[in-house]
Amino acid sequence: MVETTTNHAQLPPPPPPPSVAPPLGAARGPLYPPAEQLLHLQYCIHSNPSWAQTLLLGFQHYIVMLGTTVMVATLLVPRMGGSPGDKARVIQTLLFTSGLNTLLQTWFGTRLPTVMGPSFAYIITVMGVVNDLSDDDSIDDHARFSHTIRAVQGSLIVSSFINIILGYSKTWGKLAKFLSPVVLVPVVCVVGLGLYSRGFPQLANCVEIGLPMLILLIVTQQYLQHVHPLSRNILERFALLGCVALVWSFAAILTVSGAYKNAKQQTQSSCRTDRSFLISSAPWVRIPYPFQWGTPVFRASHVFGAMGAALVSSAESTATFYAAARLAGATSPPGFVLTRSIGLQGIGQLIEGLFGAIVGSTASVENVGLLGLTRVGSRRVVQISSVFMIFFSIFGKFGALFASIPLPIFAAIYCLLYGVVAAVGITFMQFTNSNSMRNIYVLGVSIFLGISIPQYFLMETDAFGHGPVRTNAGWFNDILNTVFSSPASVALIVGALVDNTLEARHTVDDRGVPWLLPFHHRHGDSRNDEFYSYPLRIDEYIPSRIPWIKK
Repeated sequence: MVETTTNHAQLPPPPPPPSVAPPLGAARGPLYPPAEQLLHLQYCIHSNPSWAQTLLLGFQHYIVMLGTTVMVATLLVPRMGGSPGDKARVIQTLLFTSGLNTLLQTWFGTRLPTVMGPSFAYIITVMGVVNDLSDDDSIDDHARFSHTIRAVQGSLIVSSFINIILGYSKTWGKLAKFLSPVVLVPVVCVVGLGLYSRGFPQLANCVEIGLPMLILLIVTQQYLQHVHPLSRNILERFALLGCVALVWSFAAILTVSGAYKNAKQQTQSSCRTDRSFLISSAPWVRIPYPFQWGTPVFRASHVFGAMGAALVSSAESTATFYAAARLAGATSPPGFVLTRSIGLQGIGQLIEGLFGAIVGSTASVENVGLLGLTRVGSRRVVQISSVFMIFFSIFGKFGALFASIPLPIFAAIYCLLYGVVAAVGITFMQFTNSNSMRNIYVLGVSIFLGISIPQYFLMETDAFGHGPVRTNAGWFNDILNTVFSSPASVALIVGALVDNTLEARHTVDDRGVPWLLPFHHRHGDSRNDEFYSYPLRIDEYIPSRIPWIKK
């Protein structure tokens, strides 16, 4: 008997592969990939709103930068011996030079939408000049003011060559290559957090005006925009102007009703709308011009202090430029862009010295924060704001009207804008290994010392501007006291030093260097020309023998 069927043994099924538990982050939600450009902006660097909205947004940028301008003049001019009329003319000069420098930067500098405004880094230098004449009783206040401001002019003119040399010699661009994303996080964070003293402490000088402004702006700009779709864009972009108008009117009502009649002098100066005396003392029409205060006075002791302030303003501007690039929808500024921007900032300081501005300029942190608050990073908007600066600097009465807004209102605005810039610094962490203990160490040390060391220097600075460094060399004291009083400068020094010496070669990927390095070369990223090339194809007409301007 022959068997016609074949019996095949059935093999047992293979065992299922062992299951691997997903990481905790994946189990709780999606993972978001790094984003080089923010995707939630309404308008980026080269897209523009309608002309009506552009004018309103430009005026809003002017109002925001006006607060710092008035703060600087209010702090320094009375100590220099100046009158309310002198203060009004100083504000006009600061606005005029800020408008010129903003146009230069947006056209030929970084090309980012950054406002160039007065820098507090020069306060120590100016106070040193003031102290030189404070004990001389043989001259009156007007003569003391005139001599002081001419001495400040001389220091600004000479020290401007520091930035010009650092920029156009390409030195600053080469130094920027040592700023990995691990360093950018504390530097950009601290450039916002380090200005905390201009926020709530200034607001608290008149809490009945400042606190309503802060609450009203948060509720109107962030919460009410979700009530109706039609109100979203209007409130998101223009709520700040409406809140300023309402609270300013409320402050005027309190002033007229006599609410501060028996208040302390400091309260009246902070709360009343008629204590600045700017409107009555400002001229109707006046065009600032070079050497309007007289011939500059050059003294070595003042120049060295201003050199330290020039270095600080460069460090602060660099951090602000990185934040502006993020909030304008651009890629990180390349090294050659930082080079030409710092060089142009030196030329801007030279202009300020010639016109008699009492301080040099730096990239305005508050205006960069406004880019994020409104989600409008348009370059044209900032250029229009510079037109408002120049216009109101010439027509003094109109400019003085807005300059009389109580400072606690500006302080309430800065509480939000500085916070936005500080938060932008945190976003650079996405390009690094955030789980690296080495990176955590660098971040922690840089942020803490970036805030703690300047706080010590400010606490140990007396009423005459003398800081904790007090050697027999006055110029040495001014440089160190100025540099280490700046949070951004300290965070940059500490962060760059630790990051580039602590296991730097073995942690290149963890530090995010491969992501940032291509942006430092002109053709390292195809988008560089899109965001940072000169307007109207100007680079085609620059001779090849001067590449330090072209690149």
